[in-house]
Amino acid sequence: MTTPEPPRVQSLVRGLSVIRTFDADRPRQTLAQVAEATGLARATARRFLHTLVGVGYADTDGNEFWLTPKVLELGYSYMSGLGLPSIAQPRLEELSRTLDESSSMSVLDGDEVVYVNRVPVRRIMTVSITIGTRFPAYSTSMGRVMLADLPEDELSAYFARAQLVSLTPAALDTEPELRAELAKVRTQGWCIVDQELEPGLRSLAAPIHSPDGRVVAAINISTQSAVHNLDELHQRFLPVLTETARQISTDLAATELF
Repeated sequence: MTTPEPPRVQSLVRGLSVIRTFDADRPRQTLAQVAEATGLARATARRFLHTLVGVGYADTDGNEFWLTPKVLELGYSYMSGLGLPSIAQPRLEELSRTLDESSSMSVLDGDEVVYVNRVPVRRIMTVSITIGTRFPAYSTSMGRVMLADLPEDELSAYFARAQLVSLTPAALDTEPELRAELAKVRTQGWCIVDQELEPGLRSLAAPIHSPDGRVVAAINISTQSAVHNLDELHQRFLPVLTETARQISTDLAATELF
């Protein structure tokens, strides 16, 4: 028996798609650009844009539209309910001070990681990473830490739908390669991704566990390959990172979030 699809308010879906067209590459857009990006008719896109302006989530000069800071309220509702970012933030700040490198925390959202904490020390990627930034889970150290904890049926479903694309010449981009890597991550309890997301970028991640042992998030430290070699990541970075992850997991256990 087929499970009926839950009801959806199509206008809300379309309105959210309009909001999502704005990003770091397209902070300001014309009506035509929004219509093209969403696939909506110009008249429909116009109604949504002017509705967003009317409720304060967007603004316009009559030609271009842009989002206002008020749109952050949408994400704040999630962040406030999650609670984990506020628990982790002081630990991540200490981690960044100790290693003098940027640190982050992300959660798994569908097939992507989404950043919920970020302590930047310097910009190390061509893409600016902020809270809310998303990357394909398979290509990141934090994503692999979380994928490694998935039950087999969920992991198989992930590979069945994931679009595996090589982002750099060093990237693992086949299911057998990635499954072997995830098995390794599962055993050792941490992950290094070496120049697979972007050339010159190295990232080391460790899991955050709920009191019942589930991986509910991951933290990482990122650096440039020209600055720190792999031996240094193993010998100096890894002990500090895994201890920070243990501390955050302990802090989490003292709450009633999970």
